[in-house]
Amino acid sequence: MARIAFDLDGTLIDSAPDIRATMNSVLESRGVTPLSLEETRSFIGSGAPVFVERMGAARGIDAAALPEFLNGFLAGYESAVDLTELYDGVRVALTRLREAGHRLAICTNKPIAPARVILAHLDLVQYFDCVIGGDSLPVRKPDPAPLRAALEGLGEGPALYVGDSDIDAATALAAGVPFLLYMQGYLHVPAESLTCVARFSQFEDLPRLVGQALL
Repeated sequence: MARIAFDLDGTLIDSAPDIRATMNSVLESRGVTPLSLEETRSFIGSGAPVFVERMGAARGIDAAALPEFLNGFLAGYESAVDLTELYDGVRVALTRLREAGHRLAICTNKPIAPARVILAHLDLVQYFDCVIGGDSLPVRKPDPAPLRAALEGLGEGPALYVGDSDIDAATALAAGVPFLLYMQGYLHVPAESLTCVARFSQFEDLPRLVGQALL
């Protein structure tokens, strides 16, 4: 059976409302215009430091002040779970993949502590044998090392990566791993520009697509 790694934010979960609320509490305390949900989604994907950098550029905040904003954001990020939801069909798809004998992992640029907290909050821990976060290694995606580490944590066998963004596609390509693109997440580029073996918008289709990708 296969080793299948998943991105987290924008792939399995819609965490943008919680991320927005956490960042806006920091911005509002400093008199900065809060982020819209659309802005928030457009900044997600490359980890918390890059998220804050993008926010700073959008709000004209001096780079020297960004560490203060990042620290404020991270202080509230780990407990920000109330507004985050699973995408439709995720739990059923994960259950079917596990029942088919596949081994599953998380490879995300979300820091490892809030990643583990949200997995526990949404009762997803039992599905994943390995979790690699954005600060688990010295590098983050699109460097292939986090994906390779997640897959190595699952042992041997054919590998797949499931994600929602150009960052995920680039990571899979660099690691030499076939990529499946979820179309309802935080994709900021044309899907046609990305290398993938399949695209899907409904998680009920994922077990079938995994089977096809492994032929």
